[in-house]
Amino acid sequence: QVQLVESGGGLVQPGGSLRLSCAASGSIFSINTMGWYRQAPGKERDLVARITSGGSTSYKDSAKGRFTISRDNAKNTVYLQMNSLKPEDTAVYYCNADITTWGRPLWNYWGQGTQVTVSS
Repeated sequence: QVQLVESGGGLVQPGGSLRLSCAASGSIFSINTMGWYRQAPGKERDLVARITSGGSTSYKDSAKGRFTISRDNAKNTVYLQMNSLKPEDTAVYYCNADITTWGRPLWNYWGQGTQVTVSS
């Protein structure tokens, strides 16, 4: 069984910063792409940033230049550094990962989500 556990969300003022973390645990053989998605009230969940096992990254247009995704493969952890936050960044942020375990082929997993609120 695989678990993705997010942390680092919270309330921040416009212009502030937050760093989200997501640690994968379980009988993990390998982790391919890891990513962060977000879902605001009444909206679809959409991709914010993703990073491959080799370190290649891609970002949602509105995140470029403000957010940075990174990963520590030794810790099975992905991070999202968010700077210059705006009220429109308010959403529940979800970690996502493609993981192969010792008992199951490649499968896509989701974390439980962490709330990010940008407000003065």
